[in-house]
Amino acid sequence: MKVLGIIPSRYGSSRFPGKPLIDLKGKSMIQRVYEQTKKCDAFTTVVVATDDERIYDHVTAFGGEVMMTSDQHQSGTERCGEVIEKWTDFDIVVNIQGDEPLIRPEQLSDLIAVFEDESVEIATLVKAMHNEADIRNPNRIKVVLDDLKNGIYFSRSPIPHIANTPHDEWMDKTTFWKHIGIYAWQMSVLKTLLTFEPCPLERLESLEQLRWLFNGYKIRTVETFIETPNIDAPEDIDAVLKLL
Repeated sequence: MKVLGIIPSRYGSSRFPGKPLIDLKGKSMIQRVYEQTKKCDAFTTVVVATDDERIYDHVTAFGGEVMMTSDQHQSGTERCGEVIEKWTDFDIVVNIQGDEPLIRPEQLSDLIAVFEDESVEIATLVKAMHNEADIRNPNRIKVVLDDLKNGIYFSRSPIPHIANTPHDEWMDKTTFWKHIGIYAWQMSVLKTLLTFEPCPLERLESLEQLRWLFNGYKIRTVETFIETPNIDAPEDIDAVLKLL
């Protein structure tokens, strides 16, 4: 099984411009993501996909594989779509978020391993939530699962809703799952997903994975027990530095 790892990396983040190049104890964020990904032996090739010459030159300087892509892409998935036009001979494609400098190789290995089941079309990581504030936080994406660990629905809202129960007792009633936005696809499935237009649910929640569910695809989830905080805004840096 040939596996392509793609790390989309934009310079122009609305909440944190230039964040791929921030210094995290002597290495840029994008270098840390790249090096952590390369530690996973399941990958055949790992490439950074960027739309910015500063990131392109930086990745080249530390010896990484990098591809310049269009600045018109609306998502990391679309950027991956451009990459697979060049890197074509792969079975599985994994989108590793460029703001996850603490991603662990064993998490990626576990994600890729589910494709030994040939019925798996798409896979992603989830983690049990233990903080009630996170359940209420719309920037923490929640997911509910079926009996086979497929994601039934993803939302910024607390799901499932626990009827007739005070909010402070919700966590005693069920497991709430946090979605960790690292996706893996069968190459053929990704090509098909890229042909779909945004669906109403995606527009409402601003979550592109709802487009895939809306069109009948299943998303297999893989549980991780490792907490790997990402850097979405400047205030997230301290939490990551403490763990480096």
